[in-house]
Amino acid sequence: MTTTSPHGTVAYDIVDRIAWVRFNRPEKRNCMNPTLNREMLEVLEALEFRDDVGVLVLSGEGSAWSAGMDLKEYFRETEAKGLGASRQAQRESYGWWRRLRWYQKPTIAMVNGWCFGGGYGPLFACDLAFAAEDAQFGLSEINWGILPGGGATKVAVELLPFRKAMYHAMMGENVDGKTAADWGLVNEAVPLDTLKNRVTQVANVLLKKNPVALKATKDAVRRVGVLSYDDAEDYLIRAQEAANSYDNEGRKEGIKQFIDDKTFKPGLGAYDTSKQAG
Repeated sequence: MTTTSPHGTVAYDIVDRIAWVRFNRPEKRNCMNPTLNREMLEVLEALEFRDDVGVLVLSGEGSAWSAGMDLKEYFRETEAKGLGASRQAQRESYGWWRRLRWYQKPTIAMVNGWCFGGGYGPLFACDLAFAAEDAQFGLSEINWGILPGGGATKVAVELLPFRKAMYHAMMGENVDGKTAADWGLVNEAVPLDTLKNRVTQVANVLLKKNPVALKATKDAVRRVGVLSYDDAEDYLIRAQEAANSYDNEGRKEGIKQFIDDKTFKPGLGAYDTSKQAG
């Protein structure tokens, strides 16, 4: 059963512990206006700690994932209301991207079509990303006289080699899903008609993992990139100790199933979390 936000800008379904969340402005290629940004944060908050949600997938209705920010509503109309309105719109958009970056559950971007400019914010916020081979990615801001804002330049530098990031930002040319995968913008590109099946397959693998360990791992990968090796080493030790305080039985059960029960091998899959006490 599909649930939509009050103004209809976001829609979602929950099926077998996967929340399929969608940008829902297909007539606008799912560009993000202030209403969508507010409603997306509300949806994310509503789903984050639900027991029937183990993985969140972010996709788009129609032929687009998200064409970025709504030039009319997010820029022109907001700027006409003054600096306060602009700052509020920025806080709302960056706010839900930030919430998604540090989300409690694993997140997957399923890029079914156009992904431009501001769309790179939630793209980077998701832990994993899969795209249709013919999806289109672009930093088109340079074509209408601004720099790739909203974190898009940072995203390009984080995900791409320097020369590719510079070319992508300066030239304003689109690349397809295959190229996006080759460059590292997404994990994989597959034919559109197999995209949802592939994402479902990945989500089902994640659903079998220990959720406390997944959250600690998600955070660690994002945090250690800006740390020195020694600082990262210390952070990871403390992160594991913190995870143990939330789930002291998890790793013990995994070790038991490997050493004592001999029912699984760590290199070949996850331990059976359904047998874990508590």
